[in-house]
Amino acid sequence: MVAVEAKLALEDGSLFAGRAFGASGEVFGEVVFNTSMTGYQEILTDPSYCGQIVTMTYPQIGNYGVNWEDVESGKLSIRGFIVRELCHIPSNFRSQQTLDKYLKAAGVIGLEGIDTRALVRRLRIRGAMTGVISTVDLDDASLIHKARNSPSIVGRDLVKEVMPPTAFEWKQTLSPLNSFGPTVATDGDKDEHIVAIDYGMKWNILRHLRQTGARVTVVPGNATADEVLALKPNGVFLSNGPGDPRPLTYAIDTIRGLLGKVPVFGICLGHQLMGLACGAEIFKLKFGHRGANQPVLNQATGRVEITSQNHGFAISTENLPSHLEVTHINLNDQTVEGLRHKGVPAFCVQYHPEAAAGPHDSAYLFDEFRKMMRA
Repeated sequence: MVAVEAKLALEDGSLFAGRAFGASGEVFGEVVFNTSMTGYQEILTDPSYCGQIVTMTYPQIGNYGVNWEDVESGKLSIRGFIVRELCHIPSNFRSQQTLDKYLKAAGVIGLEGIDTRALVRRLRIRGAMTGVISTVDLDDASLIHKARNSPSIVGRDLVKEVMPPTAFEWKQTLSPLNSFGPTVATDGDKDEHIVAIDYGMKWNILRHLRQTGARVTVVPGNATADEVLALKPNGVFLSNGPGDPRPLTYAIDTIRGLLGKVPVFGICLGHQLMGLACGAEIFKLKFGHRGANQPVLNQATGRVEITSQNHGFAISTENLPSHLEVTHINLNDQTVEGLRHKGVPAFCVQYHPEAAAGPHDSAYLFDEFRKMMRA
């Protein structure tokens, strides 16, 4: 394999030279980091990373290859992927392809061989920054200029790039290897109908919702409240998704039209959108929460949940409306990780209970949603 030179430039003028893998070309995006030791395929296929270049802090990536069962969406929306060392010879009985070939087929540029510790340290100090990866333009001054003039993720509607074009029914449940806790209940005599609003949803969320025994209909993120209610749901789910929630006025209006009329449960971007719909405020985190080991305190039970997270924005506790109750807190920085509406059946969490980081710590949330629908 012939090494192809590639460079990363950040808007602060930093430069990192390494080797390309996957596709060739040039991309820009918000450069962020993820501290997970495994799960790179789930990260790559998570639509929430649309508009971002992800750096993995674990030093070797690709050692168990990729397969067609662990994907979280039908395509890769991530802009670029950075690792310290790419494994070219994966070893796993489930592996069907190398990470290099997988990214090449998807048209995603990878960068290896740089000092990812130095890059992550810079992102921790300066915060997430816009960057450019290129295999075609290796001029330092040109790349820095491009990084400084590329659009920020703030204020952009990235949901429209990843939401489905039309509604569809989801039928797949969890794999027997992944079924655990209260989500395995599939009561044949119940006919709950969940409408899941897709802002860039991970498929494992849909598997968990289907595992509750309910019928699941997925609708695009720009569906109106009237369109959702016309499907006669017993509950509405608000999905994860990419970017800044504040430009998504159409989604906020829809949620306002649903609250009080049907039980609502939101995850990640859905949590932020529900907060905005209820009058809360949003702020951008300096470098975000992205990893599979984030400790979250459940304030009702006093238990700590180890959670998987991927977000760059958070609900502000300042001027929080009195009808919202904070249910979960991040123990690393005390940011809001869960909300409950005091007046209507609606709750949401910032983290990803379907990702099973604990691994079973947060599965109860899907059961709580089922109980809320049946109440």
